[in-house]
Amino acid sequence: MEAAKLELEETLMVFEASLSHIKWRLKPSSKSRLQTDILALCSSMRPCIMVDYGGKMPELGHRLCAFLTQCKKVSSIFELLHVMVIDEMIYLINARTLADFVKSSLTMETTMLFVDLENDPPKLMTRAEKSHATTQLLSAQNLFSSVFHADGIISDHLLRHDSGPHSVGDAESLVDLSCCLKECDVTIPTLNGWLLGYPVIYLFGKDYIERAVCNLSTKSLHIYQFIVDRVDKSSKGHQKEELMRLGSSEAWAKSFLAEMQVKWDKCKHIWGSLHMEVNACYPQAIAL
Repeated sequence: MEAAKLELEETLMVFEASLSHIKWRLKPSSKSRLQTDILALCSSMRPCIMVDYGGKMPELGHRLCAFLTQCKKVSSIFELLHVMVIDEMIYLINARTLADFVKSSLTMETTMLFVDLENDPPKLMTRAEKSHATTQLLSAQNLFSSVFHADGIISDHLLRHDSGPHSVGDAESLVDLSCCLKECDVTIPTLNGWLLGYPVIYLFGKDYIERAVCNLSTKSLHIYQFIVDRVDKSSKGHQKEELMRLGSSEAWAKSFLAEMQVKWDKCKHIWGSLHMEVNACYPQAIAL
């Protein structure tokens, strides 16, 4: 445990030094989110996190890649972390944890449920119930399986080396999987639902986008937030941080919370506690 605490101290020290080195001045809220996301990736609490703060593409990609490149120069703790781009979306990933997650998805070790938004009312589906949309998702999962390997190595041909619209100058930390949407024809909400580790995934094909929007906009949902209290040595206390958030109208959350608690149990030196909060979300206009 002492070694784990020392590693945490090193991670936080390199985090601060690298931001300073590249002169990235983030707002306090964005900096806190980035630090929480980096810790979640380094501790394998999450395999993939979408970055929707700190700026816009392509500048955000430049900043993130420069930040990770600097972190890797100083410490091996960051060696498995990469920036991943899919069209206009940008993510931070732990290559080895993501490879394990993709494998467990394909072997059905990871429990996944779907909310079928192609029908009204939406219904809960398992992977045993085949549809065109689940086939598209399976195609995307197979593509990810060919890219990310158990040893954390990434297929070289998907490292970005060109000077396209998302080029960030340093391809070493960047993986471009924009081809995923073109080759697999999967919708972005379905892909993200799986990729971000949500246990309940919105499922619909591109021909059913309007119906999916209508279904979500006219139904009440529950918003599930998984909150961690991060151990903060500087303030001699704990900081509340949102680890992930998702919406669903189904009662599935207890088993997922139990799975998250197993992960949390391995890194209590980072997270003081983990709990779930549930809030009602009444019908409102939703964009997909």
